[in-house]
Amino acid sequence: MDHILKKYCPRIEFESYEDFAENFRIVPSEGFNFGYDVVDEWARVEPGKKALVWCDDDGVERTFTFAELSSLSNRTANALAGLGVGKGDVVMLILRRRWEYWVAAVALHKIGAILIPGSVQLTKKDLVYRAQSAGVKMMICVDDEYVVTQVEQAVAEAPTITQRIIVAGERDGWFNFDELIGGHTDTWARPTGEAATANGDTMAIYFTSGTTGLAKMVRHDFTYPLGHIITARYWQQAKEDALHLSVSDSGWAKFSWGKIYGQWICGATIFGYDMKKFVPATLLQKVQDYRLRTFCAPPTMYRFMLQEDVASYDLTSVETWTTAGEPLNPEVTRQWEELTGKRIREGFGQTESVVLVATFPWIEPRPGSMGKPSPMYNIKLINEDGKVCEDGEEGEICVSGLEEAWPPGLFVGYYRDDALTAEAVGGEHYNTKDVAWRDSDGYYFFVGRNDDVIKCSGYRIGPFEVESALIEHPAVVECAVTAAPDPVRGLVVKATVVLAKGWKASDELAKELQDHVKRTTAPYKYPRIVEFVDELPKTLGGKIKRAQLRHESGVAE
Repeated sequence: MDHILKKYCPRIEFESYEDFAENFRIVPSEGFNFGYDVVDEWARVEPGKKALVWCDDDGVERTFTFAELSSLSNRTANALAGLGVGKGDVVMLILRRRWEYWVAAVALHKIGAILIPGSVQLTKKDLVYRAQSAGVKMMICVDDEYVVTQVEQAVAEAPTITQRIIVAGERDGWFNFDELIGGHTDTWARPTGEAATANGDTMAIYFTSGTTGLAKMVRHDFTYPLGHIITARYWQQAKEDALHLSVSDSGWAKFSWGKIYGQWICGATIFGYDMKKFVPATLLQKVQDYRLRTFCAPPTMYRFMLQEDVASYDLTSVETWTTAGEPLNPEVTRQWEELTGKRIREGFGQTESVVLVATFPWIEPRPGSMGKPSPMYNIKLINEDGKVCEDGEEGEICVSGLEEAWPPGLFVGYYRDDALTAEAVGGEHYNTKDVAWRDSDGYYFFVGRNDDVIKCSGYRIGPFEVESALIEHPAVVECAVTAAPDPVRGLVVKATVVLAKGWKASDELAKELQDHVKRTTAPYKYPRIVEFVDELPKTLGGKIKRAQLRHESGVAE
């Protein structure tokens, strides 16, 4: 039990939150590599141990042991190396929730290549920017018509992409994944010397949502998976040899939070459901049929599932329900507890981190609260004057003490941007730019982003990008994108638009603008509400009063 966990955590059992916060430690080994030290190690010690139970909407199901994943990842490493991928090369995966993601990710870690996860909703523009910014050498993509089209259009403007591999299909100009790895041996030697990975080497890059401009490249090193021990074991409470499901596409950081690293370090079995579209009833049925033990999903999914007859499903196998991605409505918590007998445990973190604040096992869930700080993270709330907040006072959530020790799981900077890195983590603390307050019992309550980011259906949407897309349309002379309340999704994107001369407001034009945004940027970012006005409220300095727009829409400040 806990074979691997004990290698990196001197102590894993605790009597209270206070004991946990004071005494939990993660001690990375030199040259830690998730591919060898977790996947291959489980394959050596318990080759028949289940690592992944995978299924899709077409009724296909596969179960993979750690021994099988070790073998498949070795074949994939040989295949990728044969195509010229080496240590430090950048490879982008757009694989939805296909089982091949897990295989390819482990293979890239073994090689020492840099992994960039990508969403299936990325446009040509998004892909060109990512490829040019990070120097992407290879694309590995699921055979999806939209994805393939966007990639093929992007390649002409992204000369660094020299190889393309297709998964679950055939395409001219693409290598077939199965055929490619099938022609290689499953023997792969762990590199030594200069070819081996060091703890500080770049393992993965995540692109941020670009809330205030172009997306930033968040750099995580090879110790990043160890930080997710806190996420998996102590927040999600993933159990060894038990099925865990976190609902996330592989293109998002949430996948790393809940579908690979911490869970496998803990010896849990990951449940991978490749759903092309979220259908609440189907997801509930999966939870019942596979007898899942632990479950995590964004609040929006809980809200949609509550529209179904939850009581008609046998969900008694689930011991822990968790959520992250946006604030959880207390009413959702109340209804879920009424139907399942258990409260949902919130967690908070970012693409730049592992879970920072959460409702850990020793903490009674408090509706509306994220919980309490993770151990090893010196969390402080800093007010506008730069002082530590008192209880009840709102402030920005900061990870302090960086000059003394670097917390496992916290990003190590922004890729290829030393100036931005120095600004973000070059001082005493890292400022998440998210605002919260703490009650007298030490519980943290999320308030909102200190800028205008919109959290909708588990996604973070930057107004600037949506506004830029709208401005490209000839009808739009000026616009402001803010959040608006929605009874199911919590918040949706709203565009307040000033029309150019010669254009008249109409439902048809609103639909045209929505479609335009879908074509120009990722489709999920389109404004579900379009309001036409004669002018936007502005400050004397000419800045749009977004807070006023949110207030007029009924969004609480």
